[in-house]
Amino acid sequence: MLVIGERINGMFRNVRAAIKERDADVIKGLASSQVAAGAGALDVNAGPASDDPAETMRWLVTSIREVTDVPLAIDTTNADVMRAGLELSAPTALINSTTGVQEKLDTLLPMAAEFKVAIIGLTIDEKGVPRDAAGRNEVALRIVAGAMEHGIDTGQIYIDPVILPVNVAQSAVREVLASIRECKILADPPPKTVLGLSNVSQGTTCRELINGTMLIMALANGLDAAIMDPFDTAMMDAMIAAELLLDKHIYCDDFLKAYRSGR
Repeated sequence: MLVIGERINGMFRNVRAAIKERDADVIKGLASSQVAAGAGALDVNAGPASDDPAETMRWLVTSIREVTDVPLAIDTTNADVMRAGLELSAPTALINSTTGVQEKLDTLLPMAAEFKVAIIGLTIDEKGVPRDAAGRNEVALRIVAGAMEHGIDTGQIYIDPVILPVNVAQSAVREVLASIRECKILADPPPKTVLGLSNVSQGTTCRELINGTMLIMALANGLDAAIMDPFDTAMMDAMIAAELLLDKHIYCDDFLKAYRSGR
């Protein structure tokens, strides 16, 4: 499974301070330590800490690229900021993210085709997040069809069925798991699936337990990637063990490496 490290985000206090002070060492440290912890990609979000978010995105990407070349998920709702990030990180990048709203598709799908990058599509339309798996996958199909019209390989699409906080939308978990399973029949090759994992535990107690349990349940239903905290070693170890039990790695190399390193 692709782990997309979530920690370079201006919503976090240390990142917000680093952006304001232009302290590149903090950003480099977060990049290298997340990769060392097992992240195969890094989410990059300038957050609300800058008056010039496009320039901030360029600074973040440039700083990260000094210590790692893993793919970057450029995380913004602003098209100009997205372009600024992609110009420095493509083609090993992901657009995070579009929705099924036509205006968003018309803006971001051409950008994904132009830069030849993968794209995350949230199952949100003009009415918001659908209540059930069928509604989510109807939006997912709209995203996939739009991507195909722009010549984007369907294997380069990550569908996010949008997990909501369990304390306010408990039944949504079941629908998200069903959506993950059913996404695989939308196209050939099938789109991948991704979750913004920590959303499920927003506002709850025992967040780590809820996040880790959700991750293992989603993996068993076919999840391909998650935007998550790679510093949560218990969750990372559970993920590795789950992939062992699901027969996802020949000779279970990831599990053996983790065991031998003392994890």
